[in-house]
Amino acid sequence: MAKEQQKQFHHRASLTQKNKPFKRRFATKNSLRDKSKGRTQRASIKGKVLRKHSRLDRRHALRVEQHKKREQIALSARLFSGRHRTPKVVAVIPLCADTDVSAIVRSLYQCVDEQYPENAQRTCKLLDVARFKQTIQFVEVGRNLLDILDAAKVADYLITGMSADVEVDAFGEQCLKAIQNQGHAGVFPIVQGMESVVPKRRNDVKKSLQSFIAYFFPDADKVFTTESDNESLAILRIITAQVPKKIKWRRERPYILADNVEFQPSAEDPQVGRLALTGYLRGGNLSANRLVHLPNFGDFQIDTIYHVPVALEAARGNAIEEDDNPIEIDQPNAELQDSLVEANEPDQTNNEQTWPEDEEMGEWKEQMEKMEEEERKIASGGVSGERVVRVPKGTSSYQAAWILANEEESESGSEASDYSDDDDEEGDMMDESVSGESDEEEDEEDEQEYQEFRVDEDGKIVDGDENASNAGEAEDDDEQGLLSAEENATQLRAYLKEREKQNRDDLQFPDEVDTPLEVPARTRFARYRGMQSFRTSPWDPYENLPLDYGRIFQFENLRHTQKRVLRMTDDAPAKAGMHVRIILSAVPAKAAATFSPNRPFVAFGLMQHEHQMSVVHFTISRNEEYMAPVRSKDPMVIHFGFRRYNVHPLFSQHTQGGSSTNNVHKFERFLRHGAVSVATIYAPIQFGTVPVSMYLPTPAPAVDADTSSPAMPTLVGTGTSLEVNPSRILAKRIMLTGAPFKINKRGAVIRYMFFNPEDVNWFKPIQIRTKHGRVGHIMESLGTHGYMKCVFDGPMKQMDTICMNLYKRVFPKWNTSLWSEYEQDSVQRVQWDGPVNDQSSAEEAMEL
Repeated sequence: MAKEQQKQFHHRASLTQKNKPFKRRFATKNSLRDKSKGRTQRASIKGKVLRKHSRLDRRHALRVEQHKKREQIALSARLFSGRHRTPKVVAVIPLCADTDVSAIVRSLYQCVDEQYPENAQRTCKLLDVARFKQTIQFVEVGRNLLDILDAAKVADYLITGMSADVEVDAFGEQCLKAIQNQGHAGVFPIVQGMESVVPKRRNDVKKSLQSFIAYFFPDADKVFTTESDNESLAILRIITAQVPKKIKWRRERPYILADNVEFQPSAEDPQVGRLALTGYLRGGNLSANRLVHLPNFGDFQIDTIYHVPVALEAARGNAIEEDDNPIEIDQPNAELQDSLVEANEPDQTNNEQTWPEDEEMGEWKEQMEKMEEEERKIASGGVSGERVVRVPKGTSSYQAAWILANEEESESGSEASDYSDDDDEEGDMMDESVSGESDEEEDEEDEQEYQEFRVDEDGKIVDGDENASNAGEAEDDDEQGLLSAEENATQLRAYLKEREKQNRDDLQFPDEVDTPLEVPARTRFARYRGMQSFRTSPWDPYENLPLDYGRIFQFENLRHTQKRVLRMTDDAPAKAGMHVRIILSAVPAKAAATFSPNRPFVAFGLMQHEHQMSVVHFTISRNEEYMAPVRSKDPMVIHFGFRRYNVHPLFSQHTQGGSSTNNVHKFERFLRHGAVSVATIYAPIQFGTVPVSMYLPTPAPAVDADTSSPAMPTLVGTGTSLEVNPSRILAKRIMLTGAPFKINKRGAVIRYMFFNPEDVNWFKPIQIRTKHGRVGHIMESLGTHGYMKCVFDGPMKQMDTICMNLYKRVFPKWNTSLWSEYEQDSVQRVQWDGPVNDQSSAEEAMEL
């Protein structure tokens, strides 16, 4: 006991056991041999050498960065000052129906004792502010959304005119949303008509308008007025003192706001000629080897670029052939000039050629024999070729012949054409299911709405039925077949209701498709495949490509090409800030005829390769105010940066956190609310990130709304350009579903997914899953009615649903075209114009 009492408990010096590390570097035979011989190997340095920077080094680096930024700001400020300064572009935009933009600009002229040019023949009005040694170029824009967007694209500042008496209407809010998505450098809100407001309420009116404008432009922290010269002078002082902020998407791109436009027709064709644009070059530098884009008209080549000093421009006219001694600064190089060819011409002879097999040759021989036999019957004058054609009542013989031709074409098609690679084939099945309830009613009305004709082999009406055809033609003359306004409204309501039902079904049962009974599933879904993992399963992006992919262009490395193209603009002869005259060749005369002093005329320079077509993707988010369903391939008008197109986009999921391993993305039938989707189209290449706005081509149909309200452009969604990538795979998913018939723990007998054993064996290798999370495989087919035995990774439930996912790649259609304002009808053009109040009626209302 005494010995035990003498022992005391104590902790170890260290609680962690440290083992000797394994020196693998010296464990191999070669390393031991090298060590014994005294050799030393130098370890390779991977990546950057990490060196500790002292405090002085960090200070020096920050000072260098600060010096660079100050030089950039000084260079930007120097552009708007000096003897040959460039004027700042200020666009004046009316947001209210009674806003007078001329009155706003007139007050700014009067505050510096300058005379306002009443009868100006040019779009822009120059104001030389001698007190601040700067020049301002005002652009007065009317109530037209296209003009407002074009002016905002080239403006350094925006002046939004509001009224103290009239609220900003829906058209004004539409303009603010479009400008907000497009980007702006700075906004100055100005209120008119404050003298008509009681002095006690003026501050409340200003606060209300300030709160309204801050919702769209948070940087606009003050609302200005032009009641006195001091307030107008304060606006000019702020505009001249600031340096305009650069908008990223137009920073490296040359653009010009034309002061004057001259046209010289060619001797061969007076409808085409040379167009001279005179104005200040802004943004990036311009080379004569690049193309120039004119909104509504397309891309054109440059003939010559002249530097026109301002003094010469003010003293003489702008005719192309006048000898006003402009300085020629650049002409295109025939070898380096960009071509106007936008797409390749695919050579179909380069496709894989295979010799037909004996079975295929036998089938063709049988078809040829049948065709020869029919020709012999026709030549012998037989009447065996006569048939009865069932056509709607009132159909003439000419129309009946066309219906016969269409029927023959549809009947002669193969199974592959019957189940073609159409992107909306499942949508058509949904339509059939929707209309299935009314099939019986349609069958009862067929006898009253249709009549029968006897037609010979040539599609001619037999003599006995000519009277019936003549009677039908008479009925056509009496009733032109036009629907009344009430019938049109009824059909429109039914169409919108059907689309809304399809949208709800797709939300509740996404991608679910019923297996057809009359067609084998292996034939109906022959173009589909199964994937074990949607994100990692391999999919070759160059297999089974459509013919349109032979017309597009693809880059080996888009980022390197973009950097190289941007570096080329630094060496262009025409520098930003010059007053230049750009002469374009092969321009239609209609482009010069559209020039008006009341509308801005803008042009944008393209970079190399931006005229060529490729597969372009851009993100899109739905406008929450537009509630109607938007389906893939619906016609849309997109404002893609500085260009506008008619498109039919395909929508797909936007993968969060980067692209998947196999670059496969799920196709979406509808554009969803509250989610960001990716739209895919064929379009010219666009470098950089540009804003995108998507509108309906015609105003949204107002079924229950007041038809007297003015039609406005319907904004569907906004977004930005994503990438130019033809290898992005859009996989359309369909889901075949079945129900459990018998369950035995992990095993189950499934029915209603297929209806014959051949289909079960065909789709046997594909993995199946349940809506409750179980994963399994098909073991074998049972019976002759499509029952199958399956095994899963866990116990099954009777209420569960078995699903099989099949995928097919879909491609956009080659239907992208340039959108032109002057090719639209009256209804489509009127939607871009906002309501305007008569000034005389507005003054009378103020007096009352």
